[in-house]
Amino acid sequence: MTAIEVDCQSSGDGWTCDVGVADDDGRSHHTVRVRRDDLARLDPAAADPSDLVHRSFAFLLEREPPESILRSFDLTMIGRYFPEYESAIRR
Repeated sequence: MTAIEVDCQSSGDGWTCDVGVADDDGRSHHTVRVRRDDLARLDPAAADPSDLVHRSFAFLLEREPPESILRSFDLTMIGRYFPEYESAIRR
């Protein structure tokens, strides 16, 4: 089983989230930036992006191994690689 840990800190016009992914093969660390307007669009009821980032990593891990996930990226970049991301994550 894969464990996902998310810790988000407010920074500028959004948040910077440190994400740890652990599975049987080891652990990886990622930094994800989330802008306030992206949080409002993707998860309008959320006050902070922790749950959205967690669900986004679950989405990614269904499609690729942890070592294939970029180490640092803006959350909206997921949609460039997986066009179905935004519609899937809003459900």
